Amino acid sequence: MIETKISYSWDRDVHRVGTLHTPRRLGPAALVFLGPPGAGKGTHAQHIANEYSLPRISTGDVFRSHVARKTALGLQSAEIMSRGLLVPDDVVCEMLREHICSLGCSSCLVLDGFPRSVYQANWLDCFLRTRSGNNHELLHNAPLAIQISVEHDEVMRRLSGRRSCPSCGRSYNLDSQPPVNSGICDYDETKLVMRPDDSESVIRERLMVHDENALALAESYRSRGRLLQIDGNTTVDAVRNAIGIQLESHFIF
Repeated sequence: MIETKISYSWDRDVHRVGTLHTPRRLGPAALVFLGPPGAGKGTHAQHIANEYSLPRISTGDVFRSHVARKTALGLQSAEIMSRGLLVPDDVVCEMLREHICSLGCSSCLVLDGFPRSVYQANWLDCFLRTRSGNNHELLHNAPLAIQISVEHDEVMRRLSGRRSCPSCGRSYNLDSQPPVNSGICDYDETKLVMRPDDSESVIRERLMVHDENALALAESYRSRGRLLQIDGNTTVDAVRNAIGIQLESHFIF
């Protein structure tokens, strides 16, 4: 059975965000996906983007682009990561700001891998309000967080079977989303590899880091009535359907 919990508090005809009253079925300005490694955030973000023709922004893709182009932000990030440190929030946010502004669109954004901290979530709120300006015809400025909850044992099972293409970056899973030809990328026929951070010891460390940040981040959205909770311990299709039902029930895009 799929468990879905939505914490929105709706008025009869309007959804109140601060002092801005917007139609009940107006879509959010952004969809952000929360959950532990292996929860399927990227898979479901891509599906939603395709389903509603929305721009999907992957933080990983943005990082790789900056590093490959040797931009000032890319060089700064590469140097920090080479020392085994996390890229500071302000650098991550600036990368996202530049990328979003370059899109030149007012559609709802599908964000994959961002935000990952309360600081980043607060920055996103502020940025979206600035982006919409005083134009009330645009999508309202409150993002919706979709939290996909998965037990640690299930995360370990999923990530141990994960493989990726070192050429195009596409991900597969030997159990749930295998390539057509074993060990070979469907798109460019490159041999798939196991990511170094998918070893059991690294996965456990990543889960510890995630758990430290996840509670405060989820609570920041829940307290403002912007958190949709989905049980992610089941199949990809079941989770996809649960997300779709909730979005179709409350929004138009």
